Amino acid sequence: MAAVLGGPRSDPPAGARFFCTAGRGLEPFLTREVRARLAATQVEYISGKVFFTTCSDLNMLKKLKSAERLFLLIKKQLPLNVSSGSKGKIFNEMQRLINDDPESWLKAISIWKNLELDAKKEKLSQKDANPLKRKMGENDVIVAKKLKTEQMQEICENKECQLEKQIEEETLEQGHRITKREEFLEDLQNDAVGTRTHSDLTFRVSCRCSGAIAKTFTAQEVGRVFGIALMKQFGWKADLRNPNLEVFIHLSDIYSVVGIPLFRVPLASRAYIKTAGLRSTTAWAMASLAEIKAGAFVLDPMCGLGTILLEAAKEWPDVYYVGADVSDSQLLGACDNLKAAGLKDKIELIKASVIELPLPSESVDTIISDIPFGKKFKLGEDIKSILQEMESSKKRANTD
Repeated sequence: MAAVLGGPRSDPPAGARFFCTAGRGLEPFLTREVRARLAATQVEYISGKVFFTTCSDLNMLKKLKSAERLFLLIKKQLPLNVSSGSKGKIFNEMQRLINDDPESWLKAISIWKNLELDAKKEKLSQKDANPLKRKMGENDVIVAKKLKTEQMQEICENKECQLEKQIEEETLEQGHRITKREEFLEDLQNDAVGTRTHSDLTFRVSCRCSGAIAKTFTAQEVGRVFGIALMKQFGWKADLRNPNLEVFIHLSDIYSVVGIPLFRVPLASRAYIKTAGLRSTTAWAMASLAEIKAGAFVLDPMCGLGTILLEAAKEWPDVYYVGADVSDSQLLGACDNLKAAGLKDKIELIKASVIELPLPSESVDTIISDIPFGKKFKLGEDIKSILQEMESSKKRANTD
């Protein structure tokens, strides 16, 4: 894994506790990844979730590749006992997740606000980067077009006048922008130090129930109980459409977990993949198993939409990647994905059958492929030819 230890710009105090959801079987991959990428401690996992502590900021947390969603952990405790007792008694047990320890909720809200503050500052700094240089470039294009229709002498004179005027306007605009930026940063700092109280928050509750509790209560009933308890305890206002804060609750036979989702879009929904094929988290996990080395020749002989190669090239860029497929439509989709990801110069696509690869024998270092199987794709005897062709293309291990 080409991992970089988390070097946070503004750390959550003393490390914060998080958890990620993971696809079935991917928990061990995510466990290794949070240790390597985030220098995480107190790492543990249960079915579908990995819990850990880290000082990494949102920028580093966002780089997790084997996670589905990321949450700031508020509570994790033993499951509710629903086998005995009335509904009212069980509802009281649910409310105790909030009422028995309000300090843990307030601490989590403070950490969440600090993480959000850092993210807003980062967006602001990126937005303000080199605004003058960008606008000057646009005006140069305009001037170049004018050269085609006007005399050179007039253009030069007009250009000097326009440039002087533009610089003056840009200076005023930049000063105005800096003033606005300072005002915005001051507002953010006010949020951080608590001039706006937690009672100003709007929220909604999303619930997931499984096991015995799902047979007794609906997610809507559980959400209503928690929502009322939060309003009474902290004075928050419910807003189902556009809340400041979302509270996630999962009640099962194994645990009761409460957390705050840190991103609206799941980590598994890659912005650089235009058309989804194989699940991105699975593709990344497959590539991580290949132990790709810099300078290697990596082949996916049945690349489809190229998801495995995309994930590999994003994580291990100094490699020569080739994707082959016999389907024109799949290759077209893969080409669109490469363009969207900015990886056309990193991955070469060729139309070829997996049993007739146009490659020299023993020329490939690593082969990664999601071989079709099951009811939809019936390979039958072809699987032997496929594996033989892959074997002949791969370099043999040096036993000297």
